[in-house]
Order: sequence, then C-alpha cells, then structure tokens
Amino acid sequence: MNYVFFDLETQNLFDDVGGRDNIEKLKVACGVTWSTERNDFAVYWEQDVPALVQELKSATKVVGFNVKGFDYRVLQPYAPDVRFASIPTLDMLFDLHQILGFRISLDNVASASLGANKTADGLKAVEWFRAGELDKVAEYCKADVDITRRVFEFGRDNGHIYYKSKLGSKLKVNVKWK
Repeated sequence: MNYVFFDLETQNLFDDVGGRDNIEKLKVACGVTWSTERNDFAVYWEQDVPALVQELKSATKVVGFNVKGFDYRVLQPYAPDVRFASIPTLDMLFDLHQILGFRISLDNVASASLGANKTADGLKAVEWFRAGELDKVAEYCKADVDITRRVFEFGRDNGHIYYKSKLGSKLKVNVKWK
C-alpha cells in the first residue's frame, strides 16, 4: 500500500488568468508529495511534472485537500492524455463537502482537529515564487502536505475529525477514511 499525499502551488493567481473558470491556466510552481512507501517528501518543479504525474498514477491512493477540484485541474494541461478521475483519490474537501453540505478550509479542520495551523497561504506562495524564493515555496507546500497527512491520519484513526463553526464552536464530523 502506497498512499501519496499531494499538494501543489501555482505560478499565477485567479486574477491573472481571468478567474476561477480558468484553473487550468494557473501553471505549476511546485508540487510536493509524501509517500508512505518512501516515508519522505518529494519536491517537483514545473519541469518535473511528468515525474509527479507518474508518481500519482502509481499510488495505491492519492490523498489531498481539494485535489480533484484544483490540483488535478492545474496538472491537466501538462498531461492531456491522463484521466485524473481514474486515479484512486481521497479528496478530503470533497468528502467533507458531501457530508456537511458546505466547503471548509484545511486550516479550519487542522486547527480544530490537531491544534495546528497552516504556515501561509497560496497567495503568499505565488508572491514567493515570483520573487525567486523557491525554497520558501517548497517548504510551505511540504508543510501543507504534512498537515494534510496528519488530518487524514487523525480521521482514519479516530473515525472523525473536528472543525470550527462560523461562531467558533468545535464540531465533530464522522469520516470513513481508509
């Protein structure tokens, strides 16, 4: 069993590409995976996308947060012949949206379940990329992959995760993550 936890950062913002309908135009800045088989991170830059796609395709399961609605769509132009929908994937945001009926942020779930917060956001990552601070982009993306992995493991091990309501209450939601 090789679970591959995955996240990517982009070179552009929605405003740069004409809005959310043009996710495919955002371009990959950096992709990071953490593999249970390798027990370590791998960092992929735009020129490394074919190797990244190969790792995702070879995984027993890819685990991410909004990976179906965002990350796979950013990757699609780099791999037009790949059907990302056919890759076994647990998209935790998709799963939680199905259960709760609304979208929720990774930061919300991580802070409520783990007492940990994301280290930055995608806007900051684009800023770092444009400034040539690639080490910061990679470290931020690694941190997101790590927090995604830890949220998954919490849900898998406990059968639930926590999130904070708009009013700040800590609420529990049952999950069946394997």
